[in-house]
Amino acid sequence: MNNTNKIKKKCRSVRLIISDVDGVLTDGGMYYNENGEVMKKFNTKDGMGVEISRKKIKVVLMTKEKSRIVLKRAKKMKVEKVYIGIEKKEDLLPEICMTYKISKEEIAYIGDDVNDFNIMKQVGFSIAPNDGNKSIKQISDYICETNGGQGVLREVIDLILLNKNFKNSKLRNEGK
Repeated sequence: MNNTNKIKKKCRSVRLIISDVDGVLTDGGMYYNENGEVMKKFNTKDGMGVEISRKKIKVVLMTKEKSRIVLKRAKKMKVEKVYIGIEKKEDLLPEICMTYKISKEEIAYIGDDVNDFNIMKQVGFSIAPNDGNKSIKQISDYICETNGGQGVLREVIDLILLNKNFKNSKLRNEGK
């Protein structure tokens, strides 16, 4: 099976996307103001991707950071759930599978760095941003054309929806 067919097959089985935050939904930068408050820059393309996929694929965010900013962004994006302060992300897989009544093979995970390694080895479809850590890119089923913070989640959602053959006028109008 060539790589294109392998990707199509993996996309067709995805029912849930779990995305890391820093380095995937953001460029990994953290901005501090004079009061020491951290700010993060998110890309609106990812929010539109979640909106487009809402009735077809669930999206969950998972991050090691304990960040109110992430909670606010998740609420605005209307993702299914957000997990913050998670050290060992792979430990949540049984709970997630039970909650959503899915298998690990039906999960896509987007990660960019070594703390994503173990969970990425356990899911059905592993994805890295173009500028992800080298070791993560080596174990990924798919490496995005997009860098972290530039619409990685949207690229993945578009890829999955198109390979699932969903007839979505918003995607067709973009010529994808």
